[in-house]
Amino acid sequence: MRYRKKPAAAANKSTLSAVAGLLLAGIAAAPSASAQELDRVTFGTNWYAQAEHGGFYQAQATGIYEKYGLNVSIQMGGPQVNGMQLLVAGRRDFSMGYPIGNIKAREEGLPVKTVAASFQGDPQALIAHPNVTSIEQIKEENLPVYIASFAHTTFWPWLKAEYGFTDDMTRPYTFSVAPFMADPKIVQQGYLSSEPYAIKQGGIEPSVFLLADYGYPAYATTIETTDKMIEENPDLVRRFVQASMEGWASYLADPAPGNELIKKENPQMTDEQIAYGIEKMKEHGLVTGGDAETGGIGVMTDERWKALHDFMLKAELISSDLDIHDAYTLEFLPEEPVLQ
Repeated sequence: MRYRKKPAAAANKSTLSAVAGLLLAGIAAAPSASAQELDRVTFGTNWYAQAEHGGFYQAQATGIYEKYGLNVSIQMGGPQVNGMQLLVAGRRDFSMGYPIGNIKAREEGLPVKTVAASFQGDPQALIAHPNVTSIEQIKEENLPVYIASFAHTTFWPWLKAEYGFTDDMTRPYTFSVAPFMADPKIVQQGYLSSEPYAIKQGGIEPSVFLLADYGYPAYATTIETTDKMIEENPDLVRRFVQASMEGWASYLADPAPGNELIKKENPQMTDEQIAYGIEKMKEHGLVTGGDAETGGIGVMTDERWKALHDFMLKAELISSDLDIHDAYTLEFLPEEPVLQ
């Protein structure tokens, strides 16, 4: 059977239909293609999801990460999770860190750097019973202070140097407020929005001494990455920092989207505790206070890092051989300050 040529009009109509079909197919495929073009990023937190991680969850929940071309997976930390190990092994692209830990890691030869600081001050506090009205009183009365093992290489040497605390005052802290509730003489460490909240729920209005308010120089809730990431993909580092800081500004303005993700990841976290955490972060200016008032959320300065370095040297926590500039960089901070 011979092929019969279509009339011109029919051929044109067929061609137009085919072209239209291809265009529609292309439009339909565009979102998935766009999604595939997003850079996949794994970010690990330092504990279970909570208000202190809100900016990162907010950036994920509201599409801020996507706006900067990022498909971010947030992995919760916990007592059995070694974030530094996961970062160095390449299983995380970024980790939520702590400057003193980062400096120690750098001294040990690990190729990690801090690129931004979500918190201008450390939420670490000393918690005492209502009759204790000052940090000085804790020393004067030689009250027992329950601290975790990590405190001996972080804030405890600072308390010894600045307030004359002595090692005989320490007791092992097991991350339970039960001993505190049972003994009015006990002082314990605690996170600003965690242990004080639990103690209040138990009927005691504690005295809370936020160490950052007394001059403890450490940043907190920092973003750490590897030398390799910085060298091979600096643009991705810059975008992740920018998006995360915008996430914090958004979270402090309207935390509802981020809170939903926090509760999904950590069902034990209640609305009341999240609200308490946000209240305390704002009250003490942890995210937007200090240099962040003008320099923007996430800002770090050479002066603060020098103060931290000087403290660690004085406390003999590190050797004088370490170049502190190897532990951090200001290169990836937002060019325009992210202000609330």
